Amino acid sequence: MAESPSTTRGRTGRRPSTTRERISSVGIELFAAHGFEETSVDQIAEAAGIARRTFFRYFPSKNAIPWGDFDNHLADMRSLLAALPDDIQLAEGLTTALLEFNRFPPDVAPLHRSRMEIILKAPALQAYSMVMYNGWRDVIAEYTAVRLGCDATDHLPRTVGWMVLGVALSAYEQWLTDDSLDLADLLRAGGETLTHGVGSLTSVGAPCPPR
Repeated sequence: MAESPSTTRGRTGRRPSTTRERISSVGIELFAAHGFEETSVDQIAEAAGIARRTFFRYFPSKNAIPWGDFDNHLADMRSLLAALPDDIQLAEGLTTALLEFNRFPPDVAPLHRSRMEIILKAPALQAYSMVMYNGWRDVIAEYTAVRLGCDATDHLPRTVGWMVLGVALSAYEQWLTDDSLDLADLLRAGGETLTHGVGSLTSVGAPCPPR
């Protein structure tokens, strides 16, 4: 997932400071205003005040723009997981890291909302996004494997990676549908399902907040 915390590390949600972040922010604004497919690399470069060749020093393609500095984001997620106490329950630890990874100050919420709208809804970006999701899931699987004493490529860690990705994506989908909802509340609610499992839900009268 593209991330948006409020710390001073190189993360998606904070105010743009580096050239990469600035280009990403400019691109997202253009995508939101004109559409992803309708916006060209040349238009992004012109709006950012850079040459086309400079754009490609920072991004391999237009598809990478919404994801920002993704390698750095993955490193941040690894750091968050590595900093968790050794005795924390697995699902609790994953939820804690997920919440921190997606924490951002209110003033960057509009840009981040536009970013996630593009990532989740632009048809031309979906194949590229799946590649990005793979990298994110691998980080979760690696942590899970260490905790469980198995290989990251084993079925269980991979399953957990998909589950945590599902918690994040469903929270963002709901948040984008209704801006009155709090993203952290949605992530926590998903974390509860991650902790207790689908088997703890009843077929009728299951708790559904937040909506």
